Amino acid sequence: MRASDALATQTATYAIPLLILVTTGSTSLTGVAFLLEWMPRLVAFTLGGPLVDRFLADRVFRTAALARTLLCAAAAAALALLPEAGTAATVVVMTVGAAGGLLSQASFLAVETLGAHASRRAGSDAHRVQSVQIGIDQSALLAGPLLGGLLLAIGPTLMLTVVAALSATAAVSTTTLVGPTAAGVRAVAASLRTGWHTVRGIPALAWLVTGLVASNLALGVTQASAPITVMTRYGDSSVAVGAVWSAAGLVSLAAVAACRRSIDRFGLWPVGAAGAATACAACLATALAPNLGVYAVTIGVLMAGEGALTVVLRTLRARLIPAAVFGGTLSVTIVLIVVPMPVAGALVAVLPAAALPGLLFTCAVLQGVAMLFAFRGLWHHRASYATARTTLPPSAARAKADAPHAA
Repeated sequence: MRASDALATQTATYAIPLLILVTTGSTSLTGVAFLLEWMPRLVAFTLGGPLVDRFLADRVFRTAALARTLLCAAAAAALALLPEAGTAATVVVMTVGAAGGLLSQASFLAVETLGAHASRRAGSDAHRVQSVQIGIDQSALLAGPLLGGLLLAIGPTLMLTVVAALSATAAVSTTTLVGPTAAGVRAVAASLRTGWHTVRGIPALAWLVTGLVASNLALGVTQASAPITVMTRYGDSSVAVGAVWSAAGLVSLAAVAACRRSIDRFGLWPVGAAGAATACAACLATALAPNLGVYAVTIGVLMAGEGALTVVLRTLRARLIPAAVFGGTLSVTIVLIVVPMPVAGALVAVLPAAALPGLLFTCAVLQGVAMLFAFRGLWHHRASYATARTTLPPSAARAKADAPHAA
């Protein structure tokens, strides 16, 4: 279920901005498409955690996958009847990007909740559980962009049909899973308020979120500008965009596999610091890449660092967030982390193509500074994530006790 859902998400995420660029030729609309994909995801992240706490993860996942199936199938039928380069077709694609992004992140929150539950049960082997899950996600990152580029070369209707079929597979393969159950059902606002107090009350978690905010801004600018960089700066095709990111996914997958053994030997903090340093250096190099070959190599190194960093940070998150408030706190942390993505889309939309390397260079410098302070904070509070946390910080416990229950 995770594999088919992740592949559908990655295919659509990379193909929709490409489709806009191919059909309209507008770099501004390409940035807008990326922005519209990510803005609704903030809504999904805000509501998804409390919904998972209330209705359980497998139900939320199945509902989101079925809804995306219907959305993409309807859009495929509409595009088959509309002129490919017309305004109506552009509106349809933008709508799929916005609504599909919302549904994709709702399903992601659900499957992450189950993964965190499995990590807590695994104890000291939590990073192994996260490595397997991230391996699935990185495999989708490997296949999704290339699949999207190839399908777009045939036609957008086929691309949307394939995404619909993958979403249907995810929904059908979902079974009733054993996962965490909530002790009580609280209103969405109350759940998010408790999550916010949890983030503020656990210093290591706050530092973790700080580093990821800066990292995601740099990664978001890189992703949003990729079609423009490859197709306008280097003069290559949409298939090349998918090939670059698919190759990067392969490198990232190898890094995730190696990360599991590295953590066994060296521990979470050293591996995370090495991954952060690699990602920051590669992002700087990407901004300065003179041709497509160098650009592809730097993107691969960037995604290798991000892959190793992701294993470490998700393991830390699973240990730091108590199970009793995991859904609401996960929503708060992901909203904070994802905010830079639509910001990246907006920046790419308003800046000319010639200014994008400078923008990426600036974001890479900010990423390096933020990661330096974040890992310094994680080292100082390393005792707090040696084992899975079971108690709430005092402010979060008070917020949870005072929270009204939903009807």
